[in-house]
Amino acid sequence: MGADPWRRRRVTGAALVFAVVGALFAVTIWGERDAGVAGGALALEVAAGAAAWLLSPLLLWRPAGTALVLTALAAVSPAATAPATIAVLQVAQRRPFPVAAGIGAAGVAAHAVQGLWQPRGGISFGWWLLLVTLAYVALIGWGALARARRALLMSLRERARRAEAEQGRRVAEARMAERTRIAREMHDVLAHRLSLLATYAGALEYRPDAPPEKLSQAAGVVRAGVHQALDELREVILLLRTEDAGQDAAEDGRPQPVLDDVPRLVEESRDAGATVRLRDDVADPGALPAAAGRTAYRVVQEGLTNARKHAAGLPVRVTLEGRPGTRLVIDIRNPLPAEPGAGPAAPGSGTGLVGLTERVRLAGGRLDHEAGSGEFHLRAWLPWPA
Repeated sequence: MGADPWRRRRVTGAALVFAVVGALFAVTIWGERDAGVAGGALALEVAAGAAAWLLSPLLLWRPAGTALVLTALAAVSPAATAPATIAVLQVAQRRPFPVAAGIGAAGVAAHAVQGLWQPRGGISFGWWLLLVTLAYVALIGWGALARARRALLMSLRERARRAEAEQGRRVAEARMAERTRIAREMHDVLAHRLSLLATYAGALEYRPDAPPEKLSQAAGVVRAGVHQALDELREVILLLRTEDAGQDAAEDGRPQPVLDDVPRLVEESRDAGATVRLRDDVADPGALPAAAGRTAYRVVQEGLTNARKHAAGLPVRVTLEGRPGTRLVIDIRNPLPAEPGAGPAAPGSGTGLVGLTERVRLAGGRLDHEAGSGEFHLRAWLPWPA
């Protein structure tokens, strides 16, 4: 089993820090030797620098404690200056600002001690200490900025994850709500049909002396009603076995709309002030199964509703095409508003098309929608058996 990626990154970072600090240590000792430092002073510099070099990888695991040790070594030897400044940057990137400021103040104090017992030639102590202070301030600011940026990116990633989870929850709730609504709609239709069957069956039971043609007619109605009730029951079972569902259903107690009711729906939109052009190329709309007719009606209804919400006052084109043995095609188009920033005329949940897609899928069809080329396009296909 491979090592943890985070652990591998830390090991790689420690190796990089070790290599960089080692190179700076060697350069510093070489410069001190060329400057004439020798004997015990050079041995002290080598010992302090080597200790700082060996401790520097610990910055990735214990930045604050290691930084204090490196700062103390920097007060003794210039060879520990590079590890001490790298330590301040690490603390500023990974610890709160007060901790980084405290480590930075300790570093300035350590370099002040270093400058007092080992003066720098060519620059006064005051200017040298000012440059050291500015360098520490820059390192702390750089590290704090990097830490704030990393926290911001983590916050944005977390917010994006939560937003995605929330959207998934809303879609799941919308599908479950549509499943409940469609089941209620089918229940109402089935209950209505069974009540009619009970009425005809009661007539057959209590009027056995009725004319034969009346009895035959009633028996035919009962037989057709049973077949229709079985079809509706199959739809309910299919729905209950499906894990997802969508949105919008009929209200209790009302006759269920079918394809023949689409012209009335268009007229209602026109009466409300909308400009709707309907092109109906459907051959024998009465032959379309009732369930598919209700789905087609809901597709047109949702398309007109979306047009009123998001493109109020703009014309809508509705096209219906199909015949038995092929499929029913519903095509709805409306221009997009001229002002991209304009909001919808009425608030919406944002899940209407999700539910509509599920309803069409349950009917065995497919629904696509897109916004492009200056218009919104909604297109649905429903099977139409011969």
